[in-house]
Amino acid sequence: MMQTSGRGRVLRKALLDSLSLPAFILLSTMMGFGSLARSTGFAPEMAALATAFIWGLPGQLAMVELTATGQGVIAIVFACSLANARFFPMVVSFIPAMSRERSGFAALVLYAQLLSINSWAMCLKQFPHIDPAYRRLYYVAFALTILGAAVAGTLLGYHVSAVLPRPLVLGLIFLSPLFFALVLSAVSGACERASLLLGCAVVPVAHQFFPAVDLLFTGLVGGSAGFLLGRVPRIGRILS
Repeated sequence: MMQTSGRGRVLRKALLDSLSLPAFILLSTMMGFGSLARSTGFAPEMAALATAFIWGLPGQLAMVELTATGQGVIAIVFACSLANARFFPMVVSFIPAMSRERSGFAALVLYAQLLSINSWAMCLKQFPHIDPAYRRLYYVAFALTILGAAVAGTLLGYHVSAVLPRPLVLGLIFLSPLFFALVLSAVSGACERASLLLGCAVVPVAHQFFPAVDLLFTGLVGGSAGFLLGRVPRIGRILS
């Protein structure tokens, strides 16, 4: 398999991959968040900082909803942390795939902060085609580009929210999860595909009966069941 190498080529690939669709998706999605942030009284600077530093739509939506209901800072921080708890196993699985070289603590914190579900899914898909020595460059360039698009979308949505109907705002928010679901569907591996399919089946039930922890419940039940199901030889051959 030919792998892309060279600083210029890898950087160009990262920019093209991010600007082809992911950046547009996040720009559109965060327009919805920016509109919701304005409706709850957030300043545009606070909305942009929430996108840059929380960098996870469930956590950002939790912040907006709890602020609108008058909850305290501790409750908001806890809710945002719980909503973004999925990033912990994502970081643990992603860093070794990006590079096996040792990194300083500050660099590891930066890599973890830049990670999102979009960069996680896209980079894991593209890493086999990139020289391991340049995967860090690809990841950082890709992640910074889509983060910039997300912040721009937040500010754009904030300032044009007066002309956006609420159904459109809510529809924009669902573009991002739809995109990374499509990206993950192309990932090879029976366990991964089984987990995705079972997660789609479990989430309506989880939202109906456990709305406060529906994402956590879906990930735990659907992901675990998919992992076990994908290891069954006959089912594995079908899904591979």
